[in-house]
Amino acid sequence: MHRSEIILVTGAAGFIGAALSHYYLMQGQQVVGIDNLNDYYEVSLKQYRLGLLDFAGFRFHKVDLVDSKALDELFKKYKFKTVIHLAAQAGVRYSLENPRAYVDSNLSGFVNMLEMCRHHHVEHFVFASSSSVYGANRVMPFSINHNVDHPVSLYAATKKSNELLAHSYAHLYNLACTGLRFFTVYGPWGRPDMAYYKFTRSILAGETIAVYNYGDMRRDFTYIDDIVDGIVKVASRPARANPCWDALAPDPASSYAPYQIYNIGNNQPVELMTFIRVLEKKLGKKAKIKLLPMADGDVKETYADIDKLQQDFGFNPGIQLEEGLENFINWYKSYYNV
Repeated sequence: MHRSEIILVTGAAGFIGAALSHYYLMQGQQVVGIDNLNDYYEVSLKQYRLGLLDFAGFRFHKVDLVDSKALDELFKKYKFKTVIHLAAQAGVRYSLENPRAYVDSNLSGFVNMLEMCRHHHVEHFVFASSSSVYGANRVMPFSINHNVDHPVSLYAATKKSNELLAHSYAHLYNLACTGLRFFTVYGPWGRPDMAYYKFTRSILAGETIAVYNYGDMRRDFTYIDDIVDGIVKVASRPARANPCWDALAPDPASSYAPYQIYNIGNNQPVELMTFIRVLEKKLGKKAKIKLLPMADGDVKETYADIDKLQQDFGFNPGIQLEEGLENFINWYKSYYNV
């Protein structure tokens, strides 16, 4: 990837998209960012993130993924070779309330992006999947070689569908596609609908936090800088066909086509109650806790097997929970003037 190349980052006003764009811009890379700036959560936070991308090499376009005409104009203008597709309707629980938003963005919008990459001869399509695809799987750690055919939320089903759609384009059109299954990303500039963000807000306000499955949960919390590092490494090399792929014993994570799936996680799951204790310590304030049953669409545990990403790209997450939460809390207090 040359600095003269213009990279497309979709969802550039989102948490991961903004952090990734900022990294590339700091390296002197040119970036085009698109986002529809929807109001799933506070638009002011998305505008704030865009404000941090005020570099000469950055161009932003407010575009919705379902607008194929606007997308086509952008691809014609900039002639992207690398597309990093992070835009999506996020959130497991919201998918129970507004499924149509997920169909529009995560399915129709995803196909639009694949079509753009196909017709405009993109060399590498990197896309966001999710640990949610593991669904009812209980074999730990979650491996890219596991079957993921039993999603427990519509959000997860759309992400699994993205992987299937990408493979079909890799097969039909030789489009190099790499899918990244993110595991519980956290850190500064984060998403307000995520538990760590909501817990921080409620604890500081003296409000009660809802803890599901009576606290018996574990998450593979992954710091944003480690996520960005993984994306950058993967984006630098297009997916390749696996010469050892065997149709009689098919590997779900690779293919005879240029297609690859990776987990990006911290590989160190943390008990939810331990996480809350660390958060209390960093905030200097005790949490008021209400224990509740498991929420619909949720899973008890996530734990990423990252061996393949380590093997192929030398990925090695370096930020531990205490440091990452402290960084987030410092940012949160500054941003909200707490």
